[in-house]
Amino acid sequence: MQEFILTNNHELIATAITFGLLLILKFITDKTIRKIGRISDIVEARTLLITKYASMLLTLIGFGVISFIWGVNFREVGLVFSSVFAVIGVALFASWSILSNITAGVILFFSFPFKIGDQVKILDKDIESQEPFLIEDIRAFHVSLRKSNGELLIYPNNLMMQKAVILIYHSEDIPDGTEDA
Repeated sequence: MQEFILTNNHELIATAITFGLLLILKFITDKTIRKIGRISDIVEARTLLITKYASMLLTLIGFGVISFIWGVNFREVGLVFSSVFAVIGVALFASWSILSNITAGVILFFSFPFKIGDQVKILDKDIESQEPFLIEDIRAFHVSLRKSNGELLIYPNNLMMQKAVILIYHSEDIPDGTEDA
């Protein structure tokens, strides 16, 4: 064990520094996302979801940096990753909308044009009614919209980004006792 520590002293120090930096970056990122969520009055569940996405991204970056530090042979690793990503790529291509919905959910979080409790009208020819909807929930893949008659519409996030959405009024502007649902 001592021989391993002596021969890999620089790599061990660099790995420890990388872990420390990743922990600090994760702490700063979490605080920033939570602050944005609190300032924008965004539901805690959405904030936690975006925090999870940021954490996964930092973890992937950390794996890359640590593999670089330890001098992993990238040709061998590249062969494994290219095979895995080929299979994943085919699966994602078959269901590309999943990835686009997650991306749209992240964009909706940071741009926050509307939030839970707002009433909106979606200009989409496929929606039969032009009646306004109450936003009940905003998830990673979809937005839950409710009509005044109680009918629930699950609308994909990527379509919320692509279609024109008219914000009728924010939840703070709704007079007491007139909220639907």
